[in-house]
Amino acid sequence: MDDKNLMEGVLLLEKNVCDLYMHGTLESPTANVHQVFNNALNQSLTMQETIYSAMTAKGWYQTQNVDQTKINTVRQKFQAQQ
Repeated sequence: MDDKNLMEGVLLLEKNVCDLYMHGTLESPTANVHQVFNNALNQSLTMQETIYSAMTAKGWYQTQNVDQTKINTVRQKFQAQQ
């Protein structure tokens, strides 16, 4: 397994951990439990950002710009549904 694939796997796992911690934060029955999940979520988000930045710097995580007309079309669609 090369470094790119390894980093992709780690990023995917970290995103899943963030999702679990977010739900734990939202569903916490007490303030103490909420705080523990929230702290873990923030730490995981920081780690996810670090991994993402490293991958982007190496050209391993490419994003695409979306044409403004497509953004406007989606915005109008959802505004019409409200």
